[in-house]
Amino acid sequence: MSNKNFKRQFPKWRDLKPLLRFSLPKLNRKKARLDAALTIWDLRAIAKKRTPQGPFDYTDGAAETEVSLSRARQAFLDIEFRPHILRDVSKADLTRTTLGHTFNMPVGIAPTGFTRMMHSEGEIAGARAAEKFGIPFALSTLGTTKIEDVVAAAPGGTNWFQLYMWKDREGSMRLVDAAAKAGVKNLMLTVDVPASGHRLRDYRNGLTVPPSLTAKTVLNAIPRPEWVWNFLTTPAIEFASMSNWNGTVGELLDYMFDPTMTFEDLKWIREQWKGTLIIKGVQNVEDAKKAADLGVDAVLLSNHGGRQLDRAPVPLHLVQEVRKELMSDLEVHIDTGIMHGADVLAAIALGAQYTYVGRAYLYGLMAGGQDGVERALEIMRGQMIRSMKLIGVETLDELNPSHVRILNTHAGLGKLPE
Repeated sequence: MSNKNFKRQFPKWRDLKPLLRFSLPKLNRKKARLDAALTIWDLRAIAKKRTPQGPFDYTDGAAETEVSLSRARQAFLDIEFRPHILRDVSKADLTRTTLGHTFNMPVGIAPTGFTRMMHSEGEIAGARAAEKFGIPFALSTLGTTKIEDVVAAAPGGTNWFQLYMWKDREGSMRLVDAAAKAGVKNLMLTVDVPASGHRLRDYRNGLTVPPSLTAKTVLNAIPRPEWVWNFLTTPAIEFASMSNWNGTVGELLDYMFDPTMTFEDLKWIREQWKGTLIIKGVQNVEDAKKAADLGVDAVLLSNHGGRQLDRAPVPLHLVQEVRKELMSDLEVHIDTGIMHGADVLAAIALGAQYTYVGRAYLYGLMAGGQDGVERALEIMRGQMIRSMKLIGVETLDELNPSHVRILNTHAGLGKLPE
């Protein structure tokens, strides 16, 4: 077919040769798999393929309708950045100081329970990745590794401990004492657990810790041979703070959590603990003010990743109001719903001093152990650097409310698409 707008010619080798870019297949399949992941959602897709349904759903799911998680994520998607142009952004400094420590990035690893159930490397992988990236790692009371083992595995890292106040007060404080002896300087007290949230996926899966080898779980695990092999050939999954529990996860949480805990208990813990103290699970301004009066060092705005109260407040929507009320009395931190480096920047622009990720790092863990966690952090770091330059700032301190606009504070009535 003729065309009057150009002249055809036979291709010449000298013209084709520069265009040919063949590469040999990568022998390291895990590295190839992780390198191909460009977003946290990509890591989630890999994790879902490689992890049995029970552990994956425990990580991925939330309480009841799961709308608390959906709304938290949607809130970040509803952020519109307002960039400034013609600024020198040749550098992008991600360092952030919180609680007297300066970290390489403004995002730390949140405490997550039962982590070795997701991948056999568990908390050790998270702690070592955090050490490598120069950010804090928080170990959960419901962790599957002892705090002294975490510290030994990442001696150059900043390792924190998260506490659930049990009905057994003495048992709780033994954990705190062990953390202090291991060198932990910061305690994260979770306060939004007077009862366990109704996590329907876990009940439907009959999830137990360690996982029960029923006919259903065996059939589901067969296509995931690496997870099965690791499960069968590594030490039994158990809680570092207590013996194995034979009931469901929900039954365990109801057994452990104390519905009688009050601000008097917070006052008592503040008197007992000599290091810095974060109160995690604050969901309104009044409680933030009470916590400040009792001497905590930071309030962590969180709805527990949507895993407790259905229709809970969206943490991002609370940041400005709480920051304004507390002024400079103490730091405001945030978690829940962060899936992109730009989410972190939005929270900081609105007034958060520091942020945390749970699922985002666990998707990486399930996708590839420590290498997967590092890939998740690498992805988020790249997203933050690129977004800062496009917004027109070189440092995090330059971010302020003028850089963002919330398009719709009532979005997220349904689940986000997978």
